[in-house]
Amino acid sequence: MKLTKLEAEKKVSELKKLLNQANEAYYQDAKPIMSDREFDHKLEALLEIELEFGLQTPDSPTVRIGGAPTKVFNNVTHPIPMLSLSNTYNLNELRDFDRRVKSLLGHDNYTYNAELKYDGMALRLRYENGHLVLGATRGDGTTGDDITANVRTIKDIPLKLHGDVPKIVEIRGEAFMELESFANLNEQREEAGEQTYANPRNFTSGSLKTQDPTIVAQRPVRFFAYDLLLDDADELTQSEKLDMLANFGLPVCDIRAKCDTIDEVCTLIEDWGKKQHTYPFETDGAVIKVNEEKYREILGQTVKAPRWAIAYKFESEQAVTKITDITLQVGRLGTITPVAELEPVLLAGTTVKRASLHNEDEINRKDIRIGDTVMIEKAGEIIPQVIKVVNPDAPNRNEPFQFPRVCPACGSELVRVEGEAAWRCINPKCPPQVRIRIQHFASRDAMDIEGLGEAVVDQLVENKLIETFADLYELKAYEISQLERMGEKSAMKLIEAIDKSRNQPFERVLYGLGIRFVGNKVAKDLAAAFKNIDALCKATAEELTEVDSIGPRIADSVTGFFSSEENTELIERLRNYGLKFKSEGDSEISDKLSGQTFVITGTLPTLKRNEAKELIEMHGGKVTGSVSKKTDYLLAGEEAGSKLDKAKNLEVQIISQEELFELIK
Repeated sequence: MKLTKLEAEKKVSELKKLLNQANEAYYQDAKPIMSDREFDHKLEALLEIELEFGLQTPDSPTVRIGGAPTKVFNNVTHPIPMLSLSNTYNLNELRDFDRRVKSLLGHDNYTYNAELKYDGMALRLRYENGHLVLGATRGDGTTGDDITANVRTIKDIPLKLHGDVPKIVEIRGEAFMELESFANLNEQREEAGEQTYANPRNFTSGSLKTQDPTIVAQRPVRFFAYDLLLDDADELTQSEKLDMLANFGLPVCDIRAKCDTIDEVCTLIEDWGKKQHTYPFETDGAVIKVNEEKYREILGQTVKAPRWAIAYKFESEQAVTKITDITLQVGRLGTITPVAELEPVLLAGTTVKRASLHNEDEINRKDIRIGDTVMIEKAGEIIPQVIKVVNPDAPNRNEPFQFPRVCPACGSELVRVEGEAAWRCINPKCPPQVRIRIQHFASRDAMDIEGLGEAVVDQLVENKLIETFADLYELKAYEISQLERMGEKSAMKLIEAIDKSRNQPFERVLYGLGIRFVGNKVAKDLAAAFKNIDALCKATAEELTEVDSIGPRIADSVTGFFSSEENTELIERLRNYGLKFKSEGDSEISDKLSGQTFVITGTLPTLKRNEAKELIEMHGGKVTGSVSKKTDYLLAGEEAGSKLDKAKNLEVQIISQEELFELIK
């Protein structure tokens, strides 16, 4: 049915509003509200109506690229616009693209460079005299965000290029996150009650738009370069430019090929599509570019996209199934995670029976109910998630799901901390939490106790042989041998593995304690900064945040953990069992200054300030930069300044270098 002009204007207004919302959700919030295919379909519909009725305006999503730059970062103008690519979802349209190229050039003396398309976030890099001076987002194609400080933390991006490079080098590339890293991070966020991300691309974008570079540095963001902009590149090919980028020290896409014809491109794409789920990163298709640089100017571009390149998109794998129930999981830190129990369905090569619903807000936002027919998709091809309810207007739907206010495992009242998405059970003796804490303590990255798997832990807890992970060190072989599928030999091996775990370094023990927000990296940083558990227990939130990777939230979590009498008693038990609670370097000297905090000021007689700091730390002490009530000693030399006055006012003990030597005798 043909639209009237009035109907067309109304339809255009509706589509523009919806697509602008989708752009903002995708580019600014990193939380998409529709699939790429759905977005492209609506964009095509909008363009068709605009052109037919002459309704296209400069602010239309059919003209603008991506999302507007944010107000959080400084904006930067791209000297050469960062265009998006036209998308196609079938091979016939790809052949149409080839016909247009041939028609515009007037010959077929050209080749193609095909590269696997990573699903990530476009970045622009600028190097001057070989040094990185700018990292920016695409933004609206003309203006992006200056995120140089964040870009500098990406290990794949060299701060200085290798070899003989031009004075000015402009590079385009893609930031992305590997699937396993994405799944692990999302799991950690869900456990911590934080908002999870739908896919690796959104997690990457959200990370790079964080204002704190130390947080970005902790995220496993990767990068590869896909284009090199040079003034005299006419005689180069895309393939040659990628080789140059690799020689400069930048990673490039290894899954690429030069193709002489479009038929070769189609064959290659079909092969890549079959392998789509075998790659360690998320790919949503392939990018096909006319290989010869000299033809780019001739082929030109539309308002949004070049005519010399196109993106072929693989169909995202989705499936429709029914929710038979909504169950609740209790995590290590008490986080309650709702899970959709599904009628089994095949998706991305595996049978899916369950999907995470993340939290109460997510259930309410999507209005997900038991009995609904839903569309599911694998986020990052790993984590199944419910995209939407297929039958929201179906008659006789069940009542909205009511999130319980008591723990499904122990019956304790749940709490929800302001600013967090998750409900939690704060009962430390809640059985699932006890089991998971012990499993975490025994895990490979913590104490690495071989043989202490989930089934064994479950039996140990059920038989009341252990209540905490400290109880592991009191287990007897004959007790373990009574468990199902555990004979004397297996029991002895487990006892030996538990005994061996006493040799794990301080940083692993610290990670094994299961302090909220303290992952591997943070545990290593805390162990390196504080050297021993006594200094760490005594540290204030202010002192903790002096460590580069520690923000206020982690600091509050750490101080909260050590303020618990139950936790300090647990640590004392572990210490008595011989676990290591100080860094290896400490044990070479002594722990005579263990738990003592020092501040150094003035010029010492024979020691430089860094030498005095190392000496104090070698004997278990901690050195901070400012005097407070928590300071035990001020080590003062000649020309001591305001720190000396403050120490006197706070009645902090003031010592000389000679008195320091006396303390460590």
